Amino acid sequence: MHKLWLVFSQAVTLSVAVLFVITVLRPDLLSLKSAQNVVTVREPIATAAISTQPSSYSAAAKVAMPSVVNIFTSKEIEVQSPLLDDPLFRHFFGDRFGAQTERSSSLGSGVIVSSEGYILTNHHVVEAADQIEVALADGRHAAAHIVGSDPETDLALLKIDLEKLPAIRIGRSERLQVGDIVLAIGNPFGVGQTVTMGIVSALKRSHLGINTYENFIQTDAAINPGNSGGALVDISGNLVGVNSAIYSRSGGSLGIGFAIPADIAKHVMEQIVRSGSVTRGWIGVEVQELSPELASTFKVVSGVLIARVVRNGPADKGDIKPGDVLVKVEQKSVTDSASMLELIAALKPGTNAIVTVVRNQKLLTLKINVGKRPKLTQDSSNN
Repeated sequence: MHKLWLVFSQAVTLSVAVLFVITVLRPDLLSLKSAQNVVTVREPIATAAISTQPSSYSAAAKVAMPSVVNIFTSKEIEVQSPLLDDPLFRHFFGDRFGAQTERSSSLGSGVIVSSEGYILTNHHVVEAADQIEVALADGRHAAAHIVGSDPETDLALLKIDLEKLPAIRIGRSERLQVGDIVLAIGNPFGVGQTVTMGIVSALKRSHLGINTYENFIQTDAAINPGNSGGALVDISGNLVGVNSAIYSRSGGSLGIGFAIPADIAKHVMEQIVRSGSVTRGWIGVEVQELSPELASTFKVVSGVLIARVVRNGPADKGDIKPGDVLVKVEQKSVTDSASMLELIAALKPGTNAIVTVVRNQKLLTLKINVGKRPKLTQDSSNN
């Protein structure tokens, strides 16, 4: 009996030891559930395997900050005296003391993009200004003049006459990805040059009603009044965008800021330097977006509906009709009105372009002689 008890004890001890080893090394073997009910989760990657970001972005700020300038603008405005509202005053004195002029000032930011003195900023920063002064980060000041402006992208190019200007390096904004870290540099509220940090929240933002041509970088780096025209840079200090607008109900940053991509800004700048303005293609149509119901009716996947055709314009002469659905421009698909704007704007005025439309559920290929887009006016909305 004693021998049997000893054998039993040894067996139990051995079983407990084996169970302990299995529990530690292969706990999955103890699962009593069927394989169909097992949930497989991915194990976290070891921290060392992830490329770590620097703990400070001072190097990027140090590279880019000297290239960002403060812009001070002013213009004369005529102010009517409140006394002119008094009929008795007007009876005795007329308008002699009513009309007065005073200077209205505003501020913004800009980016030195060339050692020759060229500075990129927003069109709305310098619009209607008759005096523009630029203050550099090194303390120098200079008067600036407008080389050219493009209201449809809200960009303007200034020039100053100073030597040894620290031009920023222009990066490749098309390589940006959502989640990339960016720095916004400017002069918010006139407090002085300021750097804020955030990430790229979204790319190719459009249909915001800010500009005619919209392809914004959205960022949560704080952008406030006075930052307009300043630099959005990557962690190497390269320019990837020109800060342009914010979404705000209070006037301050709510974490939704928009910047014009650097590749668009560079293209606009090069055209202004070359010819003093930006030239874009134009065919003379007004369009509307395709709703799912309209797309189903016309049996198309994407495109834009031609709502109006300008009489004797390029589209009219090329036999485009209201009610057509424009689906391709030079064999490139039209996805919405923003993509159509870009495709047509890229066409060279005076050249022929092939467009594809759907009419009566049939594909038609038409040739259009591209015109030059008229200058933006308050009521010019055709493409």
